[in-house]
Amino acid sequence: MEEKVLIAYYSWSGKTRHLALLIQKATKGELFDIEPQDPYPSSYTMTVQQAKKEIQAGYKPPLQRNLDSLKPYGIVFVGSPNWWSTIAPPVATFLLAHDWSGKTVAPFVTHGGGGMGRIEREIAKLCPGATLLKGLAVYGQEVEKAQEKVQAWLREIGLS
Repeated sequence: MEEKVLIAYYSWSGKTRHLALLIQKATKGELFDIEPQDPYPSSYTMTVQQAKKEIQAGYKPPLQRNLDSLKPYGIVFVGSPNWWSTIAPPVATFLLAHDWSGKTVAPFVTHGGGGMGRIEREIAKLCPGATLLKGLAVYGQEVEKAQEKVQAWLREIGLS
């Protein structure tokens, strides 16, 4: 891969991070962990309730840190859990903070049954000027065994 690759992701449970690491291993890209300033609760139920309220309100939580620029990167993998059929609010904060002109974006998500939901459409809206590639959705309980699935997806979208 000639273009510099970034793998930016938010992971509440560690499952999306596991996928990010598989992508990183295959692409030799740089990892960037999107972390909200105030972490979500450790309780799944409380996190889901908070996320629902944030998504409904359009809330974009401040991040612990952000990248200065995406300028060095041609390809950006964007990872998130599927929360209420969309990306986690910290991922939306990250996406809104950058200029996506001329970038190639490849979304990947972990889910508990909702697949991609409307995530590709949401990312396309938040990344004007980017070329959006087909995303990868992996069921949370299958993440540990997803290496072949990740490899097949990277081949399919022309990034392996």
